Amino acid sequence: MVLDKFVRIYFTTRELDKTGKYLGHVSFVDFDKKFQNILNVSRTTVIPLGRLGSFDEHGIFPLNILRHDGKIYGYTSGLSRRRSVPLETSIGLSFSSDEGLTFEKYGEGPIVSSSLKEPFLVCDAFVKVFEGMFYMWYIYGKKWIKNPQNDQEPFRVYKISQATSKNGIDWMKDSKPIISNKIGKHECQALPTVLKIGTRYHMYFCYRYSTKFKNVKGRGYKLGYAFSDNLVNWIRDDKKAGIKLSKNGWDSDMMCYPHIFECDEKVFLLYNGNEFGRFGFGLAELISNKKK
Repeated sequence: MVLDKFVRIYFTTRELDKTGKYLGHVSFVDFDKKFQNILNVSRTTVIPLGRLGSFDEHGIFPLNILRHDGKIYGYTSGLSRRRSVPLETSIGLSFSSDEGLTFEKYGEGPIVSSSLKEPFLVCDAFVKVFEGMFYMWYIYGKKWIKNPQNDQEPFRVYKISQATSKNGIDWMKDSKPIISNKIGKHECQALPTVLKIGTRYHMYFCYRYSTKFKNVKGRGYKLGYAFSDNLVNWIRDDKKAGIKLSKNGWDSDMMCYPHIFECDEKVFLLYNGNEFGRFGFGLAELISNKKK
């Protein structure tokens, strides 16, 4: 969230609970607009986890912030645990009245969740308003794959889709993948983020193999890119992403969870590095900003 004198970046931290599993909490860090100095770090969670049995009982992913008509919307991904598979997710909505220091939930339930054509794992909402219409890009699960090694969790496959709304609360979903696969039908796609430059819409996202992505080099997340001229049809062209894995260092094995935004007439891309962000997140700046 870009404010007058600084930029507030939301992220998720994890703590072990009494069962030995993780809970995800939303925090933030404030940077100056040159992204050289940390000005503030949240001391408490930004939004509370859900009550017993709620869709966000066991974790909330970072907020996707939308400023619109004097309101600050916070779209969340809530996590709850399951027995046969590790988790289920849905999309929630919250609002802030104190410039993003804290958020209050719109309700205890999700605003977008599993449905007939999207049976599970609905999350990763990114919302923008174009010409008075709310657009949401998100992911949904296509299938769970049983792990042949019984001591490990099943694998999941998820794709990017989109939805529209007149008020940012009630959504009409497309319920179909909008981004083509690069590494086969079981490719996992996550965290879509969209920015309009000139007359073209640009999307960054991350993708990985559905199996062996944690311990086999080359199968973890990389950044993907697609563009659209009508917000309906998206053309994938990862070669034009303009960024790739480093030769060594904190983002040499993995780049994931991108977020593209504008600040002081510049375009920036936030993303996580190796091991899903274990060693932190980084920032890239667009160096060619030509209009289409």
